[in-house]
Amino acid sequence: MTTREGSLEAPKRHTLDWRNPEFNNEESLFKELHRVYDICHGCRRCFNLCNAFPMLFDAIDEAPGGELDGVDRKVYWAVVDQCYLCDMCFMTKCPYVPPHPFDLDFPHLMLRAKAVKFKKGGAKFRDKLLSSTDAVGKLASIPVVVQVVNAVNRTPATRKIMDKVLGVHQGRKLPEYTSAKFRSTAVANEGFPVKAGTRAPGKVAIYATCYVNYNEPGIGHDLLKILAHNEVPARLVEKEACCGMPKLELGDLEAVNRLKETNIPHLASLAREGYAILTAVPSCTLMYKQELPLMFPDDPDVKAVAEAMFDPFEYLVLRHADGLLKTDFKQALGTVSYHVPCHLRVQNMGLKTRELLQMVPDTKVTTVERCSGHDGTWGVKTEHFEQSMKIGKPVFKQMAAPDPDYISSDCAIAGRHILQGMGESRAQKQHPLTLIRIAYGL
Repeated sequence: MTTREGSLEAPKRHTLDWRNPEFNNEESLFKELHRVYDICHGCRRCFNLCNAFPMLFDAIDEAPGGELDGVDRKVYWAVVDQCYLCDMCFMTKCPYVPPHPFDLDFPHLMLRAKAVKFKKGGAKFRDKLLSSTDAVGKLASIPVVVQVVNAVNRTPATRKIMDKVLGVHQGRKLPEYTSAKFRSTAVANEGFPVKAGTRAPGKVAIYATCYVNYNEPGIGHDLLKILAHNEVPARLVEKEACCGMPKLELGDLEAVNRLKETNIPHLASLAREGYAILTAVPSCTLMYKQELPLMFPDDPDVKAVAEAMFDPFEYLVLRHADGLLKTDFKQALGTVSYHVPCHLRVQNMGLKTRELLQMVPDTKVTTVERCSGHDGTWGVKTEHFEQSMKIGKPVFKQMAAPDPDYISSDCAIAGRHILQGMGESRAQKQHPLTLIRIAYGL
């Protein structure tokens, strides 16, 4: 690409030097923020992504002389708060990413700023609570407690209190919790003979994720049914905790390290035993494929897990390439509006979910490759809810345009957000794994 001084090399990400004392030096951080913000100001290609860039550009345009030097430092922090680490600017827009001499990685600079802010005590109780997905899930899924939690989340009066006291917007539709957790109800099936292809391992270990375990266990059960139909031996990861992505987005890197120490030994053991490790939440997959390897580049266990980690559709399409995937679909799906989440796009593996859905006879798949605007816990917060709906508006329109039978996203949270933004619709919201299970007639 000529924008990278003639280089045809792919973008490269540097390891995250988060244990270096300079990483948490606020003056050093602001020097780098100033350098990068000034480059972004001169380029402005990312004006139509998240709200971080318009906020920065408006502040510069309104400053004395129309230059960054006239912008207050408070705005620097405000821009950081608008970034939800979707990675889209790095992956799809920025012409100055490494190996360009400007060496610009906007998302990881924002991550550094969030980490500095967290170390200074800049995280609210609400933010710490929302990012503690495992702890909240364990409490909320207790029998009897789960009924109270779900009732509170559905009741307008209590939602107003949550909005005022916690800062969780009363208009945001929240996922329900279940006491029938995936990990306690799933039945592994390792009785099939291992059929290993050249592209993917022949046996699978499922890392449930907090969301599938506590909120939508049906997604995990559907994955198990699909694997069983294809005679792939499958088991659950023996022990797991949150992948750490919510804590990463908060800037709590020490918490990420603690979760890594819990998860990686079990996952590395499975990787070395020849298992493909599957997660049904793109952010979790990305955490193990990209973020942990960048944080712990010298840890052989982290590397082993990254190499064994697969998105479910990535795995299934690789099995198909090896001639090992059944395509005996019995049920057409009609028209499917399919949304590709940001954290799936940045894995650079192509549109594997769409590829498999299009194998179903009499099924039309329309694809939307744009940020939905929810972005983890960001779109739940009172101060960001309206912006999340505004960012998602083009997606809502595109998803509704074909009058679909189903709307679907690999990110279940994005799917719920899109359905809320679409308003009245005859479409059903179903995860892509559920659609494939339906198509198989299981």
